[in-house]
Amino acid sequence: MQSKLSDIELIEHTLGGDQSAYADLVKRHQRFVFTLAMRFAKNREDAEEIAQDCFVKAYRSLQAFQGQAKFSTWLYSIVYTTAMTFLRKKRVDTTSIDDEMTCVQIENKPSAYDAHNIENKSRSYYLNMAIEQLLPDDAAIITLFYKGEQSLEEIAQTLGMEANTVKVKLFRARQRLKERLERDLKHEAKELI
Repeated sequence: MQSKLSDIELIEHTLGGDQSAYADLVKRHQRFVFTLAMRFAKNREDAEEIAQDCFVKAYRSLQAFQGQAKFSTWLYSIVYTTAMTFLRKKRVDTTSIDDEMTCVQIENKPSAYDAHNIENKSRSYYLNMAIEQLLPDDAAIITLFYKGEQSLEEIAQTLGMEANTVKVKLFRARQRLKERLERDLKHEAKELI
Protein backbone atom coordinates (compact mmCIF):
# COMPACT_ATOMS: atom_id res chain seq x y z
CA MET A 1 0.00 0.00 0.00
CA GLN A 2 1.47 3.34 -1.06
CA SER A 3 0.32 5.33 1.96
CA LYS A 4 3.04 3.55 4.00
CA LEU A 5 5.74 4.85 1.69
CA SER A 6 7.77 7.90 2.68
CA ASP A 7 7.27 11.22 0.94
CA ILE A 8 10.53 10.72 -0.98
CA GLU A 9 9.41 7.28 -2.19
CA LEU A 10 6.05 8.69 -3.28
CA ILE A 11 7.84 11.46 -5.17
CA GLU A 12 10.04 8.89 -6.93
CA HIS A 13 6.94 6.87 -7.91
CA THR A 14 5.21 10.04 -9.13
CA LEU A 15 8.20 11.04 -11.23
CA GLY A 16 8.17 7.49 -12.60
CA GLY A 17 4.64 8.07 -13.92
CA ASP A 18 2.50 6.72 -11.05
CA GLN A 19 -0.25 9.34 -10.64
CA SER A 20 -1.75 7.55 -7.64
CA ALA A 21 1.49 8.17 -5.74
CA TYR A 22 0.97 11.92 -6.09
CA ALA A 23 -2.64 11.48 -4.98
CA ASP A 24 -1.28 9.83 -1.82
CA LEU A 25 1.07 12.80 -1.27
CA VAL A 26 -1.86 15.18 -1.65
CA LYS A 27 -3.99 13.17 0.80
CA ARG A 28 -1.14 13.13 3.31
CA HIS A 29 -0.61 16.90 3.25
CA GLN A 30 -3.93 18.40 2.12
CA ARG A 31 -5.34 19.05 5.57
CA PHE A 32 -2.39 21.06 6.78
CA VAL A 33 -1.97 22.88 3.45
CA PHE A 34 -5.62 23.92 3.70
CA THR A 35 -5.18 24.99 7.35
CA LEU A 36 -2.19 27.12 6.43
CA ALA A 37 -4.02 28.58 3.43
CA MET A 38 -6.95 29.47 5.73
CA ARG A 39 -4.55 31.43 7.95
CA PHE A 40 -3.88 33.68 4.99
CA ALA A 41 -7.16 33.73 3.11
CA LYS A 42 -9.61 33.89 6.04
CA ASN A 43 -12.37 32.25 3.98
CA ARG A 44 -12.94 28.71 2.78
CA GLU A 45 -13.29 29.39 -0.95
CA ASP A 46 -10.05 31.34 -1.23
CA ALA A 47 -8.21 28.80 0.95
CA GLU A 48 -9.42 25.95 -1.26
CA GLU A 49 -8.24 27.84 -4.34
CA ILE A 50 -4.83 28.52 -2.77
CA ALA A 51 -4.47 24.89 -1.66
CA GLN A 52 -5.40 23.60 -5.11
CA ASP A 53 -2.95 25.99 -6.78
CA CYS A 54 -0.23 24.82 -4.38
CA PHE A 55 -0.65 21.17 -5.25
CA VAL A 56 -0.68 21.97 -8.98
CA LYS A 57 2.51 24.05 -8.61
CA ALA A 58 4.12 21.36 -6.49
CA TYR A 59 3.30 18.72 -9.10
CA ARG A 60 4.71 20.82 -11.92
CA SER A 61 7.87 21.53 -9.91
CA LEU A 62 8.33 18.06 -8.44
CA GLN A 63 11.43 17.37 -10.54
CA ALA A 64 13.06 20.46 -8.99
CA PHE A 65 12.61 19.04 -5.47
CA GLN A 66 16.13 18.02 -4.43
CA GLY A 67 15.35 16.47 -1.05
CA GLN A 68 17.64 18.81 0.88
CA ALA A 69 14.68 19.65 3.13
CA LYS A 70 11.61 17.64 4.01
CA PHE A 71 8.93 17.57 1.34
CA SER A 72 6.51 19.24 3.78
CA THR A 73 8.89 22.16 4.26
CA TRP A 74 9.23 22.57 0.51
CA LEU A 75 5.46 22.28 0.05
CA TYR A 76 4.69 24.81 2.82
CA SER A 77 7.05 27.30 1.18
CA ILE A 78 4.93 26.93 -1.96
CA VAL A 79 1.81 27.56 0.17
CA TYR A 80 3.37 30.70 1.62
CA THR A 81 4.41 32.20 -1.72
CA THR A 82 1.15 31.21 -3.42
CA ALA A 83 -0.91 32.73 -0.60
CA MET A 84 1.10 35.96 -0.61
CA THR A 85 0.69 36.26 -4.39
CA PHE A 86 -3.03 35.51 -4.10
CA LEU A 87 -3.51 38.15 -1.39
CA ARG A 88 -1.61 40.77 -3.37
CA LYS A 89 -3.84 40.12 -6.37
CA LYS A 90 -7.02 40.06 -4.37
CA ARG A 91 -6.36 42.99 -2.00
CA VAL A 92 -8.25 41.39 0.86
CA ASP A 93 -11.15 43.43 2.21
CA THR A 94 -11.20 43.98 5.94
CA THR A 95 -14.33 43.17 7.86
CA SER A 96 -15.54 43.84 11.34
CA ILE A 97 -14.80 41.22 13.98
CA ASP A 98 -18.52 41.32 14.82
CA ASP A 99 -19.34 40.07 11.31
CA GLU A 100 -17.00 37.12 11.72
CA MET A 101 -18.38 35.84 15.01
CA THR A 102 -20.39 32.67 14.68
CA CYS A 103 -22.46 30.61 17.02
CA VAL A 104 -21.28 27.14 17.88
CA GLN A 105 -24.00 24.69 18.78
CA ILE A 106 -22.96 21.71 20.83
CA GLU A 107 -25.07 18.69 21.61
CA ASN A 108 -25.98 18.50 25.25
CA LYS A 109 -24.50 15.28 26.60
CA PRO A 110 -24.22 14.54 30.30
CA SER A 111 -20.96 12.57 30.39
CA ALA A 112 -17.82 14.10 31.89
CA TYR A 113 -15.81 12.85 28.93
CA ASP A 114 -18.02 14.81 26.55
CA ALA A 115 -17.74 17.90 28.75
CA HIS A 116 -13.95 17.61 28.56
CA ASN A 117 -14.11 17.29 24.74
CA ILE A 118 -16.42 20.29 24.54
CA GLU A 119 -14.04 22.34 26.66
CA ASN A 120 -11.09 21.35 24.45
CA LYS A 121 -13.04 22.20 21.29
CA SER A 122 -14.01 25.54 22.81
CA ARG A 123 -10.38 26.33 23.60
CA SER A 124 -9.35 25.32 20.10
CA TYR A 125 -12.14 27.42 18.61
CA TYR A 126 -11.10 30.57 20.50
CA LEU A 127 -7.42 30.03 19.76
CA ASN A 128 -8.18 29.59 16.05
CA MET A 129 -10.36 32.72 16.06
CA ALA A 130 -7.54 34.69 17.70
CA ILE A 131 -4.96 33.33 15.26
CA GLU A 132 -7.20 34.31 12.34
CA GLN A 133 -7.16 37.90 13.59
CA LEU A 134 -3.35 38.06 13.47
CA LEU A 135 -1.38 39.34 10.51
CA PRO A 136 -0.84 36.60 7.91
CA ASP A 137 2.89 36.27 8.68
CA ASP A 138 2.22 35.88 12.41
CA ALA A 139 -0.53 33.34 11.79
CA ALA A 140 1.70 31.37 9.42
CA ILE A 141 4.62 31.19 11.84
CA ILE A 142 2.40 30.12 14.74
CA THR A 143 0.63 27.55 12.56
CA LEU A 144 3.87 26.10 11.19
CA PHE A 145 5.49 25.92 14.64
CA TYR A 146 2.60 24.54 16.69
CA LYS A 147 0.33 22.72 14.25
CA GLY A 148 2.94 21.82 11.64
CA GLU A 149 5.46 20.98 14.37
CA GLN A 150 8.24 22.44 12.28
CA SER A 151 11.52 23.53 13.80
CA LEU A 152 12.73 27.12 13.61
CA GLU A 153 15.16 26.06 10.88
CA GLU A 154 12.41 24.42 8.82
CA ILE A 155 10.18 27.48 9.17
CA ALA A 156 13.11 29.68 8.15
CA GLN A 157 13.58 27.58 5.05
CA THR A 158 9.85 27.66 4.29
CA LEU A 159 9.58 31.43 4.64
CA GLY A 160 13.01 32.28 3.23
CA MET A 161 14.31 33.85 6.44
CA GLU A 162 17.11 33.28 8.93
CA ALA A 163 16.31 30.99 11.88
CA ASN A 164 17.03 33.81 14.35
CA THR A 165 14.59 36.07 12.51
CA VAL A 166 11.93 33.35 12.75
CA LYS A 167 12.66 32.97 16.48
CA VAL A 168 12.10 36.70 17.04
CA LYS A 169 8.99 36.73 14.83
CA LEU A 170 7.59 33.69 16.67
CA PHE A 171 8.17 35.40 20.02
CA ARG A 172 6.44 38.57 18.81
CA ALA A 173 3.59 36.60 17.22
CA ARG A 174 3.02 34.78 20.53
CA GLN A 175 2.95 38.13 22.32
CA ARG A 176 0.39 39.52 19.88
CA LEU A 177 -1.68 36.34 20.19
CA LYS A 178 -1.58 36.61 23.98
CA GLU A 179 -2.62 40.28 23.83
CA ARG A 180 -5.50 39.46 21.48
CA LEU A 181 -6.70 36.62 23.70
CA GLU A 182 -6.45 38.78 26.81
CA ARG A 183 -8.34 41.60 25.13
CA ASP A 184 -11.03 39.39 23.61
CA LEU A 185 -11.47 36.85 26.37
CA LYS A 186 -10.09 38.63 29.43
CA HIS A 187 -9.97 36.03 32.23
CA GLU A 188 -10.52 32.99 29.95
CA ALA A 189 -7.17 33.73 28.25
CA LYS A 190 -5.24 32.60 31.33
CA GLU A 191 -6.73 29.14 30.98
CA LEU A 192 -5.99 28.95 27.25
CA ILE A 193 -2.29 29.84 27.36
